[in-house]
Amino acid sequence: MDFEYWRHYARAWLLHFFGREEPAFAEFETAYRMRPTVEAALHLAFLAARGKRFDISERWYLEVLRLSPEDADSYFNLGFVRQEMGKSREAVESFDNATRLKPSLDRAWYGAGLAHARLGEHELAAAAFTKAAELQPLNGEAYYQLGMAWHHANAPEQVTDTVKRLVEFDPQRARKLVHDAERADLRHLIPNMPF
Repeated sequence: MDFEYWRHYARAWLLHFFGREEPAFAEFETAYRMRPTVEAALHLAFLAARGKRFDISERWYLEVLRLSPEDADSYFNLGFVRQEMGKSREAVESFDNATRLKPSLDRAWYGAGLAHARLGEHELAAAAFTKAAELQPLNGEAYYQLGMAWHHANAPEQVTDTVKRLVEFDPQRARKLVHDAERADLRHLIPNMPF
């Protein structure tokens, strides 16, 4: 048993538990140098992302994936970090890897949609949001983003279809979609609500 590794790892975990993230990061880093484990690298990536040190987080998620190349959740997290860094093309690549490994990972489809939208690839964004909405059929935000992707892709019939679906379970978001997509012709689909 590697006592020194576990001593630093346990100390890091306790420091993190008590909200002392900088010393926790240092202890996880020490533990990782002693024995490079996925667990320690994951903690380092998470703590860096939480502190909005996305460049450091990206580096640690890449290390996690070097050690565990089939980890779909880490690909998703890497995509999130890259999106926060403004690296949308690299984010798409990370989200695509996540969905390839775990097609049911709805948040990776959603992230891919946001990254494609940021790149101006609205049809690809709509395809990704469609998959996210299929996996989470009551996710109003996914449907809203889908409608906006169709709007930017100049596909008015798809916007109409999206509003009709969204109004069934989230009329407030449907109203926002009608407003933001500048589709006054669809207002009649929105029920009158007291709020």
